[in-house]
Amino acid sequence: MKKDEAKKRIDLLRNQLTIHNNNYYVLNKPTISDFEYDILMNDLVQLEKLFPELIDISSPSQKVGSDIVKGFEQFTHEYPMLSLGNTYSTEDLKAFFSRTEKLLGFFPEYACELKFDGASISLIYENGILKKALTRGDGTIGDNVISNINTIKSIPKRIIANNIPEHFVIRGEVMMTRDVFERLNNEKENAGEQAFANPRNAAAGTLKTLDSSIVLNRQLECYLYFLLGDNIPYNSHFENLKIAKSWGFNVPEYIKLCNSENEIFDFINHWENERHNLKFDIDGIVIKVNSIAQQEELGFTAKSPRWAIAYKFQAEQVKTKLLSIAFQVGRTGIITPVANLEPVLLAGTTVKRATLHNADQIEMLGIHIGDTVLIEKGGEIIPKIISVDLNLRDKNSIAFKFIENCPECNSKLIRNENEAGHFCLNENCPPQIKGKIEHFISRKAMNIDGLGEETVDLLYQNGLIKSVADIYKIQKEQILNLDRFAEKSAENMLAGIEKSKEIPFQKVLFALGIRFVGETVARKLAIHFKNIDALINSTTEDLLKVDEVGDKIASSVITYFQNPDSIDLINKLKAAGIQFSENLENQIQYPALLSGKSIVVTGSFEKPFDRKKLEELVFNYGGKLVKSVSKSTTFIVAGEKPGPDKIEKAEKLNVQIISATDFLKLINLTGF
Repeated sequence: MKKDEAKKRIDLLRNQLTIHNNNYYVLNKPTISDFEYDILMNDLVQLEKLFPELIDISSPSQKVGSDIVKGFEQFTHEYPMLSLGNTYSTEDLKAFFSRTEKLLGFFPEYACELKFDGASISLIYENGILKKALTRGDGTIGDNVISNINTIKSIPKRIIANNIPEHFVIRGEVMMTRDVFERLNNEKENAGEQAFANPRNAAAGTLKTLDSSIVLNRQLECYLYFLLGDNIPYNSHFENLKIAKSWGFNVPEYIKLCNSENEIFDFINHWENERHNLKFDIDGIVIKVNSIAQQEELGFTAKSPRWAIAYKFQAEQVKTKLLSIAFQVGRTGIITPVANLEPVLLAGTTVKRATLHNADQIEMLGIHIGDTVLIEKGGEIIPKIISVDLNLRDKNSIAFKFIENCPECNSKLIRNENEAGHFCLNENCPPQIKGKIEHFISRKAMNIDGLGEETVDLLYQNGLIKSVADIYKIQKEQILNLDRFAEKSAENMLAGIEKSKEIPFQKVLFALGIRFVGETVARKLAIHFKNIDALINSTTEDLLKVDEVGDKIASSVITYFQNPDSIDLINKLKAAGIQFSENLENQIQYPALLSGKSIVVTGSFEKPFDRKKLEELVFNYGGKLVKSVSKSTTFIVAGEKPGPDKIEKAEKLNVQIISATDFLKLINLTGF
């Protein structure tokens, strides 16, 4: 492969992996299996090895995915939470053993454990009291979700035992058992809500909810597997877990010390067969060097320890019958086909549906209703159909054809050139209306307390809301007669609606749901144009001057404001008192001292100017905040424990590295 071909492939892989990382860590809605993800990642790693001059420290191969969400306070991990190297191959596993033996000079003792399929958590104890509970985050900084962790009964809030360290960290996995998962999904289905994809997504999403009462209801479990600290009792990982169990931690029994490859493979084979007898999901086996001293000797790569590896089980497959294909309508009008299946047990859960993505996927599989299909589940996604058993096909069956009209409103569907999806263009289509309202009221948009999906559906069914503008016309007496509404809940919802009138223009713009306009782009458009009227009257050329706005976004914005219904909605929201301009009177007008400068902020910083605040200052003073170091980087603001790869690359490229104090002086903020 030539270098230019490799670069195109590398860029494509990095883009795909970045999208999948966001789907997995942030949205908790992965669209590919672990196995498919690992294939993409392996492809990228191999190409970067062949063309090392194309390696970039911002590449997904060089960093851990991030699950940080707004609404929680962030803290720096005392010990970075790195991801494990993983493999599906026994040959790769043997190569890992050989490398470790070569580095140490002997075959070490290994601790073999189950690889839990949940959400990682790091618990920090001081003087026996649980002080913080950090999610993985980006591996360096995590969300403190202690209010949610406090609802999990299996996590001790206070340790009463002899000789515990004054300060220690213990890591584990927050899980949802299969029986709880099935109960919650049954409740959701009975209520007409979208079911969770699987226990892992349900656990991760629950852990990051801002309402701890929801967490309590979902009965999460936590299994602990790693003790860290300067004064931990033993030099043995296994012994440290044993004593942690005696302190009251939920350390599973499924750990074995192994002194040979045969013992390790016996452990793997046993659990590959027995995993479905557990009450929770696992997706592989973790193999760790047992000696802490040997772990320290082996060290780390940029994103994973050299002393541990995960052997992952292959995705499971099972055959069942395709009963029918249903179609769902999203808020943007996109039509998603879903296969309804004869219920079958797969990877420990009963599967009734599988995703079919789009018309191309159906055509590629050559699906007939009544076919016997092979479905696969990688452990963390909605199952998908991967093939049809033609030997079992009824000879009288006919190929399935994608629908031509919307299943909800019967409007003619369209398919744009170069897009895989079919769309319903009728903006009065009920699922689109409800979807737009649900987006509008969401936490990242108008953040209206007291309104949720169930309430939106209730209000819609009773004719009280038919667009987001109708939210601001709701009267107390209208809702008191509805199910689930009492005096207090009605007052809370109306108070939440009134408070949303204070939401700034940036979030209002995001709440409108313009296609391709996410939070970041909405913020940049709001700051650039200052008010909705300037944005409405903007041209494509005007839009393209805004950072991160390309042809696709510009076209979408123009199309949105050319629609008379959009203008009518904005006028109604204006009349209701919604903020459609930047509040320049109350805003600090920052001088553009950093205009034209590309700046990287890395490491941890003390308040009042922590990392998040420093990044805001870069933006406020006209600078461009970038995540990776390149020749175009003006300087790096480095705090404690900065990213070593960023510093190394900056030194190679002679990029200036400054402290937070120097940065504040640069923008004339002194005395801090």
